[in-house]
Amino acid sequence: MTTDTRSGGGRTTGRGIALAALRGLALALVALPGAVLCFVLSVVSIALIPIGVGIVTTPYVLRGVRAFANWRRVLAAEWGGVRIAPSYRPMPEDANPWGRTFGMLGDPATWRDLRWLPVDMTAGFVTALLPFALLVYPLEGLAIAAGLWRVLPDGYWYGFVRVTGQLSALGAGVLALALLFLAHFLTPRLLHGHFLLTRAVLGSDRGELTERVRVLTETRRDAVDTSAAELRRIERDLHDGAQARLVAMGMDLGTVEALLEKDPAKARALLTQARQSSAEALTELRELVRGIHPPVLAERGLGDAVRALALRLPVATEVDVELTGRAGAPVESAAYFAVSEVLTNAVKHSGADRIWIDVHHSEGFLRVTVTDNGRGGAVIGAGSGLTGVERRLGTFDGVLAVSSPAGGPTMVTMELPCALS
Repeated sequence: MTTDTRSGGGRTTGRGIALAALRGLALALVALPGAVLCFVLSVVSIALIPIGVGIVTTPYVLRGVRAFANWRRVLAAEWGGVRIAPSYRPMPEDANPWGRTFGMLGDPATWRDLRWLPVDMTAGFVTALLPFALLVYPLEGLAIAAGLWRVLPDGYWYGFVRVTGQLSALGAGVLALALLFLAHFLTPRLLHGHFLLTRAVLGSDRGELTERVRVLTETRRDAVDTSAAELRRIERDLHDGAQARLVAMGMDLGTVEALLEKDPAKARALLTQARQSSAEALTELRELVRGIHPPVLAERGLGDAVRALALRLPVATEVDVELTGRAGAPVESAAYFAVSEVLTNAVKHSGADRIWIDVHHSEGFLRVTVTDNGRGGAVIGAGSGLTGVERRLGTFDGVLAVSSPAGGPTMVTMELPCALS
């Protein structure tokens, strides 16, 4: 995004004003039906808990509400510069429907989401539509001044100006110009105000320090679990792969020593087999090293590493990278493996024939968006690979948002706070 639309002394341009108005219109068109749908489904599902149906449906509905809220968190950060950190309690992967339902209902963040939905469908809708209305409404006044008043009913009101003739029509035009002047200053700020309202309702009401401690505790535990799982994977791959081949190669070489004088032909065949085993073991070791930390990532950075990932995909992939430097090695590694997991999910499950990857850095955040034209339906949780991605990013205070309606497309957005060097 090349246009600065931030409020509070930020520079505004004509393009920035129009962009803020269009974004406000898009938010209004999505906020009303999306919030109404999520709220109605939530109320109905929770009401059905006493008869047992809600025990099954409520976790899925609340996950949808969280996905909708997380998507708005991403928009608030990207379009308004307003950070709204998610603070959901983790759920055990093996939780039964009863435990999952009441675990989610016992999470204060769930009730913040549910309180936010009525606000979003009312005040949120109005504040999102205001930037567009403030920019478009003056066009009517200018059209009235230019002669549209002749076809309007007598005594038509434009704002507080009653249009009865050319003179009053010119008054409507003056009012329209005044509104356009105000739109130059207020349109981006009104959109920013919408996101501030979202943060006021959707943001955590805990103390900042308490919330920070809780998040750090959870991310530390996830990091330890992830590291332990990675060590087990490396040990398993070494034991079942390269180590087994090296042991077999040693046995072959021992047999060669015994047969070298008695049966040279068989000894040569075993040497050939040992050489093949050594080449295969070397290949497996290289793959293992690439899985730990790809050489292209260490040598050339995240952009080229993501391009290398795209080249190995069986799906047509477009990569757009805008990075002016390199992030820290841990952040680059987390982003790389997160992108790799998302791409793997897209290739295996989406049925897509085209994927788009966008990598850029702005306002202190590394943002990666992976979009595919597949069948959609991707969700975080329920054994999804996206859960692991969310945990990996959470270790670095990162955010994962998924937009995947049935029928597609699927858009996965990852955001990591970092500085480039």
